[in-house]
Amino acid sequence: MNPLVAISIGLREISAHKFRTCLSMLGIVLGVSSLIATMALTRGIEDGTRKFMQQMGGLEFVSIVNKEPSSKKFEFANLSPGRTLRDAEALKQSANFLSHVSPEIFLSTAVATDGGGNPDRRMVRGVYPDHFVIGMHQIRAGRFLTPLDLERGSRSAVLGDSVAKQLWPDTPAELAVGKTILIDSRPFVVVGVLALYEMEAQARARKSGRSVSRRYDPFRQKNETVLIPFNTMFHELRSGAFPLDSLDTMKLETLTVRVDDLDHFQPALDQIRSILDITHRGVDDYDLETRQDWFDRMESSVRAARLSGGLISAISLVVGGIGIMNIMLASISERVREIGIRLAVGARQRDIFWQILIESVLVSFLGGLLGILASLGLIEILKSISPTENIPVLTLDAIFLAVGFAIAAGLFSGLYPAAKASSIDPITALRYE
Repeated sequence: MNPLVAISIGLREISAHKFRTCLSMLGIVLGVSSLIATMALTRGIEDGTRKFMQQMGGLEFVSIVNKEPSSKKFEFANLSPGRTLRDAEALKQSANFLSHVSPEIFLSTAVATDGGGNPDRRMVRGVYPDHFVIGMHQIRAGRFLTPLDLERGSRSAVLGDSVAKQLWPDTPAELAVGKTILIDSRPFVVVGVLALYEMEAQARARKSGRSVSRRYDPFRQKNETVLIPFNTMFHELRSGAFPLDSLDTMKLETLTVRVDDLDHFQPALDQIRSILDITHRGVDDYDLETRQDWFDRMESSVRAARLSGGLISAISLVVGGIGIMNIMLASISERVREIGIRLAVGARQRDIFWQILIESVLVSFLGGLLGILASLGLIEILKSISPTENIPVLTLDAIFLAVGFAIAAGLFSGLYPAAKASSIDPITALRYE
């Protein structure tokens, strides 16, 4: 049977019973629209989480943290020097799977302008130049700390955007570079100002002039940071507060590294452990914190949400398929005499079978197209109520998948009516009133 002829007959049958056909399509429309909207919402959550994680350092970010030694090593805990600068230097020299290493020490102290303003107590951090890449920082004006700053122990400082604005409210970041600030009464020259880090919702609110929400801000530490060279931090600020410390034996507050290639992520972790086992003299008083576990939990949550939404949508598609089956059975009962005449004049049973099946698929396909239109409106509603950073994202694969499921629902729901129509006896059908 010519498929174009079958489609033409099917469209004529649909147009003859518009209201009944629309009711049978309703389940397909709801199923397709909800499936597309669910996939768009979960894709938005996934993209938003990935972007946030990238801003916070990405999967390549690994933090070396302190922990209690295991019971087997507890009695040897005093042999370990702890997390020191020697760890960082050993990792830089021997860990070829790492691209950047940054030890960090910090001190809460007074920070003020050299104009004699009221000092504010802030957390000042002594870092290596590698901190720029590991922390995924961006420079708004000036430059970041350099190896020369570290080597010379220069009094250079890089400020977070919020700190610069609080110190000089009416001064652009470009003009803040070159100014002098007092850190614990010692003059430091501002060599750079970092870009402002904020969630998309906060950025849009700020640009539109609306008040910015005071909810939890994950970028607060980056925006309110004061960074100075590691050596300067020790010699200018820490050595006086902790006179028994030396540059090599001083305990680090933070030690972070960045893996060069995620394909070598596990070998990189093994390499870090083998090096730290040497520097810590076999005492396991450290641990490695990665973003992998958090990323896996995020992926698992997104998959669960996508599966839940898919199951709900599948129920709607099943209901829609049942509706299509009902309308096809009703259509067959009204067209018994027509089918009998076609069989009597030479039509084969498989021609009748394919005619009814094509009509069923056509109804579900049209329902799928209407479902796409309905999903566009549903997604716009979700955009207005969803957090801006997790805004729903419509993708072609979601559309093709939803329409494919709709066509499959029409195909399976049309098998029984098609088989029933093709098995009608022509003589009995011609007598049907």
